[in-house]
Amino acid sequence: MFTGIVEEVGRITRIEQRGENRRVTIAAKNAPQELKTGNSVAVSGVCLTALDIKPGSFCADLAPETWVRTSFSRIHEGALVNLELPMKADGRFGGHIVQGHVDGVGKLIAFDRIADSENWWLDIELPDDVEKYTVYKGSISIEGISLTVAKLEKNRCTVAIIPHTVEMTNLHSLKPGDPVNLEADLIAKYVEKMMKGDAESSLTVEELVQQGF
Repeated sequence: MFTGIVEEVGRITRIEQRGENRRVTIAAKNAPQELKTGNSVAVSGVCLTALDIKPGSFCADLAPETWVRTSFSRIHEGALVNLELPMKADGRFGGHIVQGHVDGVGKLIAFDRIADSENWWLDIELPDDVEKYTVYKGSISIEGISLTVAKLEKNRCTVAIIPHTVEMTNLHSLKPGDPVNLEADLIAKYVEKMMKGDAESSLTVEELVQQGF
């Protein structure tokens, strides 16, 4: 489990075809020091398995499904990726619950400086499978970054980005039209599942609220 707080930005140094899979090599300073073979690591919001760990780099294998259904479809050697190690059992939540399971790929519409401000507006076009779980002031993971929805107009989601986030993530390397990994708030999915239950077992909205949802 992750929290969407990016710890480091890595760089793709190699993409190698291995049978039907692709192996990516990621250069990073800190992550390889803590990883062991088989550990999970979030790479731009995708939970991958660390392999061939060396000082300053690690590898991960991407199945065809992962390549096609995530923003890795635009990845090239030299591309920047957001890295986060799993949350420790005694850790503190800094963002929100992020599984590293991409729900859909959005499209970056614009990333513009806010007038008379040091902050930025990030506009993303959401696929229907993610839009239905997205709410105003709710949480959303974009490229593995825990963010808060500031505006929501149909399938267009806008979030405010502070300078620290720009500096510490791969957002500054993206351009309009680029695909971005999206993961909706996990709680919304469970609420939908409960609401779709049969008539005898499903809960009303009021009952969900009483139980803390």
